[in-house]
Amino acid sequence: MLDRLHDHGRARRVFRLRILFAALISLVVVLTLLGRAAWLQIAQHDHYLAKAEKNRTRLVVVPPERGRIFDAQGEVVADNVATYQVQITPEHSQDVGAELAMLADVLGLDAPVVEALEERIRVSRRFDPVLVKTGLDEVERARIARLKPWLLGTEIVSSLKRVYPYRELLAHVVGYVGRINAEDVKRLDPDAYQGTQYIGKTGIERQYEDRLHGEPGYRIVEVDALGREVKVLDTQRPVPGEDIALTIDVGLQGVAAAALGEYAGAVVAQDPRDGAIRAMASRPSFDPNLFVDGISHKAYRELLEDPDRPLYNRATRATYPPGSTIKPVMGLAGMEYGLIDPDERFFAGPYYQIPGNDHRYRDWRKWGHGWVDFEESVFRSVDVYYYDLAFRMGIDRMHAFLTEFGIGQKTGIDLPGESAGLMPSRDWKQRAKQQVWFPGETVIAGIGQGYMLSTMLQMANMTSTLASSGVRHVPWLVAGDRSPQSRLKLSSDDYWQRAREAMRSVVGHERGTAHKIEAPYPIAGKTGTAQVFSVAQDDEYDAEELERRLHDHALFVGFAPYDDPKLSVAVIAEHGGSGSGTAAPIARQVMDFWFDVEPDADVQPEFSERGD
Repeated sequence: MLDRLHDHGRARRVFRLRILFAALISLVVVLTLLGRAAWLQIAQHDHYLAKAEKNRTRLVVVPPERGRIFDAQGEVVADNVATYQVQITPEHSQDVGAELAMLADVLGLDAPVVEALEERIRVSRRFDPVLVKTGLDEVERARIARLKPWLLGTEIVSSLKRVYPYRELLAHVVGYVGRINAEDVKRLDPDAYQGTQYIGKTGIERQYEDRLHGEPGYRIVEVDALGREVKVLDTQRPVPGEDIALTIDVGLQGVAAAALGEYAGAVVAQDPRDGAIRAMASRPSFDPNLFVDGISHKAYRELLEDPDRPLYNRATRATYPPGSTIKPVMGLAGMEYGLIDPDERFFAGPYYQIPGNDHRYRDWRKWGHGWVDFEESVFRSVDVYYYDLAFRMGIDRMHAFLTEFGIGQKTGIDLPGESAGLMPSRDWKQRAKQQVWFPGETVIAGIGQGYMLSTMLQMANMTSTLASSGVRHVPWLVAGDRSPQSRLKLSSDDYWQRAREAMRSVVGHERGTAHKIEAPYPIAGKTGTAQVFSVAQDDEYDAEELERRLHDHALFVGFAPYDDPKLSVAVIAEHGGSGSGTAAPIARQVMDFWFDVEPDADVQPEFSERGD
């Protein structure tokens, strides 16, 4: 009995101890929770209040409206139109990869596009939205809206899309914008481009990106549990980009492109009084609108593989032998160096031979031209005259003089991607090819063949320098950004006049190579051809037997009116044959429009065999 009572008492003590221990544990837990609650509510009050506020509010970046681009007459050539776009902000998404996959399925995005988006997301800041697609239609917007509960980082926003109303006509000048890619992100100021999805890729759009872009603004908005905007709390308006006016005249540009017809080539028209570019046509061309939203890989590959190279700006990047268009400048050099008297007559036979050499450098005219002076050598385009002059001048003096007219040098135009061309010399050949210069190379350089290469922009600028008797401007495209000028001084101003008179006779004289384009206003010019196919010493050139791609390129440079030049024009029609038959009529059509003269139906490009 006593043992049972003793056990019972011990059990009661154990039970009390257990109760006490449990109470102590509970007290510790309660005190810990109370302490934690007090710490959170008092010590961390400001921190969690800010965090709660952040969950309730959202900073929405408002990209600036891109500046528009106008032509010289106020026509809009690059505009913005309202549209809808879908974008992802990684910071708001629980699984960016899953959201992107869902959007790709809904919008039909192909694999290369998705890969590019993944790379853009990878290198971007998490709070910067990344454009997925723009120009959404109603069906696409509805599909995305139905999936909104699973697309927390995705939003559809209204935006402005870049459009180019003149499409192919101004593609190489205006250029285009494209989506900011991973490489762009690395070089751009992230704050200045926050919320911006596009950047200038080519042309004026790229050259003047800083002026066209503007500055982003923002909105601080209150959102509900689903991330939907409830109220705007604060706003800072974006600063729109600057509008830009070009010196290009869309009407003249259209005439220049149309005049080229089916020929690949380029036309550059410049005001010789100040260097402003009035037209810069390059054919074939492309539609820049294709690049704004991201061109498909198939379409881009087709453009790249097109043998006519529509993406290539033939006015500023393509280089060609200038051919006989440099003969007036060669004549100036001859007079300046005392190598020719413009009134002295020279016998121009059917070919030229370097003393002591049997090789014959043939004239384009089979039987030669007979006795000619300087003016006749220009308007009849006498090759033998310039073979002889070049040989006596030497390549180094030729290099020094023609370089002053911009041959082999970038003009400095406000457009990216300009080529320098090439004005050869002994030093150049030794550096580039580790070879000596041969006398025969000097001879053919005298008629703008061989290694010599120039762009049509250089040719137009050279012509403007001749038209203005030595005043040389840096070409420019954006109105208000006037270019500097320099003056080429010769020992006698009469030399300029003699060269200009010779160019006038090219069109005005009945035996001039471009007499067929004589107009109601006086035109001065020079025809030329750039050889594509070399003819053997004893063979004859027969254009009809050659494939078109082997025909000579047709060239013409000119200015008008002769007595008060207001427009200089340079034309190349690839594989067009002669400059007189093909390129000169193209220039006449351009000048007729500019000077408001009724076009002459009889003056049309017409392929003819070899000869200027």
